[in-house]
Amino acid sequence: MSVVSYQLEGEIGVIRVNNPPVNALSHALRSGIQEAVIQAKLDSSLAIVLICSGRTFIAGADISEFGKKPQSPSLSELLAIIEASKKPIIAAIHGTALGGGLETALACHYRCALASAEVGLPEVKLGLLPGAGGTQRVPRLTGVKAALDLMTSGAPISATKALSVNLIDKIVEGDLLSQAIAYGKEIIAQGAKIKKVRDIKVDDVGISDEFFREYSQQLSKRYRGQKAPQRILKCVEAALSQTFEQGLKTERKLFVECMESSQSAALRHMFFAQRMAAKIDGLPKDTPIKDIKKVGIIGGGTMGGGIAMNFVNVGIPVTLLEINAEALQRGQDIIAKNYARTVNKGKLTAEQASARQNLITGTTHYDELAEMDLVIEAVFENLDIKKQVFRKLDQVCKQGAILATNTSYQDVNDIAKATSRPQDVIGLHFFSPANVMKLLEIVRGDNTSDQTLATCMAMAKIIKKVPVMSGVCYGFIGNRMLRQYGREAQLCLLQGASPDDIDSVMQNFGMAMGPLAVGDLAGLDIGFKAREALTAEQKGDVKTYCIADALYKMGRLGQKTGAGYYRYDPQTRQRFSDPIVEQVIEEQAEKYSVERHGLTEHTILARLTFALINEGFKILEEGIAQRPSDIDVVYVNGYGFPAHRGGPMFYADTIGLEKIYKTIGEFASTYGEEYWQPAALLKQLVEEGKTLTQWANS
Repeated sequence: MSVVSYQLEGEIGVIRVNNPPVNALSHALRSGIQEAVIQAKLDSSLAIVLICSGRTFIAGADISEFGKKPQSPSLSELLAIIEASKKPIIAAIHGTALGGGLETALACHYRCALASAEVGLPEVKLGLLPGAGGTQRVPRLTGVKAALDLMTSGAPISATKALSVNLIDKIVEGDLLSQAIAYGKEIIAQGAKIKKVRDIKVDDVGISDEFFREYSQQLSKRYRGQKAPQRILKCVEAALSQTFEQGLKTERKLFVECMESSQSAALRHMFFAQRMAAKIDGLPKDTPIKDIKKVGIIGGGTMGGGIAMNFVNVGIPVTLLEINAEALQRGQDIIAKNYARTVNKGKLTAEQASARQNLITGTTHYDELAEMDLVIEAVFENLDIKKQVFRKLDQVCKQGAILATNTSYQDVNDIAKATSRPQDVIGLHFFSPANVMKLLEIVRGDNTSDQTLATCMAMAKIIKKVPVMSGVCYGFIGNRMLRQYGREAQLCLLQGASPDDIDSVMQNFGMAMGPLAVGDLAGLDIGFKAREALTAEQKGDVKTYCIADALYKMGRLGQKTGAGYYRYDPQTRQRFSDPIVEQVIEEQAEKYSVERHGLTEHTILARLTFALINEGFKILEEGIAQRPSDIDVVYVNGYGFPAHRGGPMFYADTIGLEKIYKTIGEFASTYGEEYWQPAALLKQLVEEGKTLTQWANS
C-alpha cells in the first residue's frame, strides 16, 4: 500500500499521508508527496490540502535513515517543490508536527490545526538544527526571539501558542479534513493567493547586535558546552541579515557542522540508547503483564511522597503507609507542598493538584495493603528494617502482588529471602526527587519472574520514567560507579585540589553539578549514615572519606546547615569557598601523611571520569548491565552526566580505550594500585584493538 495517496474532492485536491506510526519522513513518503503535488498541478484543483492519517501529522525524520546518505528528493528539495506550487497548499495539522514535519508545514502556503495539536523543532536535542529551512522560515513568521526560544529549547508548543506567534493561520474544530477543505474554499474565494513564508521580511524592531550577544550568553549558561544552540543563533542572525537563499546556504553549512560533530553523534547515541534500554535480552515478547490498578507505598518521607506522586499523576490511586499518624501527616504535607510549587509555576491548576492528592489514602495499618497490585517499600537504607517490612508484606499482600524495594544499595536477593514469594520481589530504585527525576533502575533479583520484570518495565513507561534493568550488586549500576567517582573526588581534595577546583572542572565538562556541590545539596549526613551501615572492609580506605566524616562531625551537613564543603548565603543559597574547609583538608592530609601538591584540570577530569568508566567496564564484564548504552542512560538521566558527551561508556570510545588503559596504568603508579586496577574487559578490548561499540554489537 502506498504511503501517500491523492484524490480530487470537487475543487480541492487532497494529499493524504499514511506512514504509521508517526508518518515519519521516509524516502517513500517524500517521493509520494512530490508525485502528488505534480499530479495536482495537472488537474482541475484550485487548492490542495496536505493531511495525515493516524494519530499525528508528520512527526519528524525517519530514524531508520539516520546517518545514511539521503535519497532524492531530499526534504529540502521536496519543500522547494511544495513552496513553488502555483496552487495554494494548506497543511492540516493534528497530533504533533515536529522537526521536518513542521518544516513541511511551513513550506505550505497556509496552515490550519486542531486545538489539540502541538508543533515544535526538537532537532537541538540531537545536537542538530532545523536543516530544511526551519531556521529561516520560523523567524519570518514569529519574530526573532520567539523563533530562538522555540528552536533552542526544542520543546513543542500548543496550537493556541502557535497561532499567537503566527506559525499557524487558523485553529479548526471537528473533522479536520472537512474543516481543511472548507478553509481551502475560503482561500479560493479570496483569490487563491499564494503566501510564501520566504517572501516575508524578518521583523528587526528592537533586534540589535547587543540582543544577539545577550541571547548567546544566556544559551551558554543554559546549555553549557553545547554547540547546536549557538549555531541556531547564527542561523537566525543570517535570516535577519541575508537573503532567503543565502540564509538557506548558511543553515546548510551549519547543519552539516552539527551533523558531523561528536556532540550530535553522542546525542543521537543517547536517543537510540534510551529506546534500547527498555528491551530485555531473553525476555519473551509475549510475557504477560500484570495490571497495576492500586499501589501501596511504605514510607511517607521525601522519597515515598515523590514516588506516590508519579502514580497519582497518571490516575493510579495510592495507599501511603507510615509508622504513625504524625509521620503520615508530615508525608502528606510534603506532597501538598510539592503540588503547590507546581501550581505556582503554572504547570497545574489548583483543581488538578487537589484531584491528584485525593487519589492518595493515608494509613498506619499494613492490612490496608491487602489488595494492592504493587507495593513499594521506601523506608531507611537498613537491611534489617527492610526485611521486617517484607515479612509483613508477605503475610498481608494478595498472591501475585509485586513487592518492590526502593533501595539504593541493599541486596535485593537478601530482601526477597524474607518472603515466601521471591519471584514477586524486585528492586525499583527511584532517584530523588522522585517526582522529577526520569531514571528508574529496575533491579532483577535471582528469582524475579519474567512477568514481574516485564510488568515493572511496562509500568515505568506508564509513569513516564526511563527504565534501565540492573543485576544485583552493591549500588547496582549508578551508585556503584558513583562510589568510585566520589573516591577520586575525595582523594583529589586530600592530594591538593580545592572543592571549587574539582566542581569547576566537572561543571565545565558539562556535569549539572560538581560532586562536592552535589554532596552539600544531598546532605553530608546521608553519606555518613550510609557508611556507618558498612563493615570496615566495605568502607574501604579511610582516606577516601576522612574529609567528609570530619565535616559531618563539625555539624557541616551542607546546604541544610548553611555549611558543608562550601559556605552558603542563607537567603540566596549562593555558595562561597570557605577557609575552614581548606584547613580541615590540610589537617586530614597531615594526619594520613599525604603530601599535597597542585593538580591540573586535565588530571582531575581524567581521574574522576576514568574512575567511572573503569567501574562501568567491570559492571559489563559481570553482567550487571545488559549493554554499555544502558550505563550511559543511567548516568545521563540519573546523575547529570552531559548528554552531549553520550554517557561515560560512549565517552570512553570517543577518547579511545588504549589511551584510557594507558592512563589508568600511570595512575596506578602515581596514586596506588589499590585504586587503579584496569577492568579485565578494558584490557581485553585494548589487546584485541576493539572499541566498546564493536564489542557490544558483536
